[in-house]
Amino acid sequence: MTACHRRDVLRSMVAACMLGPSMAFAAEQEAFPSKPIHMIVPFAPGGSTDVLTRLIGAQLSERLKQPVTVENRTGASGNIGADYVAKSSPDGYTLIMGSIGTHATNPLIYRNMPYDPVTDFAPIALAGEVTLVLVVHPDLKVQSVKELVQLLKGSPGSISYASGGVGASQHLAAELFKYSTQTSMQHVPYKGSAGALVDLVGGRVPVMFADLPLVLPHIRSGALRALAVCDPVRNAVIPEVVTMQEAGIADYVATAWYALFAPAKTPANRLHLLQSNVSAILHAPKTSKAIQDIGAKPGDAVGEKLRKFQLDEIARWKTVVKVAGISMDN
Repeated sequence: MTACHRRDVLRSMVAACMLGPSMAFAAEQEAFPSKPIHMIVPFAPGGSTDVLTRLIGAQLSERLKQPVTVENRTGASGNIGADYVAKSSPDGYTLIMGSIGTHATNPLIYRNMPYDPVTDFAPIALAGEVTLVLVVHPDLKVQSVKELVQLLKGSPGSISYASGGVGASQHLAAELFKYSTQTSMQHVPYKGSAGALVDLVGGRVPVMFADLPLVLPHIRSGALRALAVCDPVRNAVIPEVVTMQEAGIADYVATAWYALFAPAKTPANRLHLLQSNVSAILHAPKTSKAIQDIGAKPGDAVGEKLRKFQLDEIARWKTVVKVAGISMDN
């Protein structure tokens, strides 16, 4: 290689090095969003995750002037959908409505996780916290939590309860109840809450710690009997139903929560745009009322506040998972 040739090569290399950062900068500065945003629901249609995602997605589409599509990618207690987003391009166009399972407790349950719920995601906003309510089929002749506890102690392991899957909020709430009351029930996991509801209303599984939005119409129709809510205070939608603590289960609190995440390394400017818009949606009176009307409350944790909330939840449920011996092989 001649001296002139070497100089030409060096010039090309320097130019490439200078061009690389400028191209990256240009990509970060380009208009966002300029195409549809894809929101993944890692559970089956019809559940609280799905309802909240579609509600927020429609409002986000109006604000950003771009279509927001929702896709249900189910399986492995939400891990399949979450893994898909974790490995998606970090460009702000693929998001996930995560849950207590996908982004807090699954790592405590599954031996081999395909993703890290903390380091593989960037937090956008806590979409909502959903009241869990202990409901029974009317054929189960109990009128209160106290009577259910007596029945379970009199017939250990003879009663079954439904959940939306291993590690789902309904599963964890039931295990916390068993731990708190020193009782036993058989777990019947489904691929999503909607499927569990079918058998619950049909009387094939008599007990469930269910998301209030899912079972509210059936409570009102008399198809299901509500024994207690799992919040620390009564819910305004069903104020006649006592809290678990009022029913005699001291310090019992369990809620379902759903939060929006992007893949890690999503550009900060895009992340901030999503955070500010989702936060505005959740605080808008119209959206807030719609969320409250289904028995939930809008979230108020955005960005790093959501991250702290997520880490606190991981720590809070670690003991319950360990005591209950909840584990899954992949």
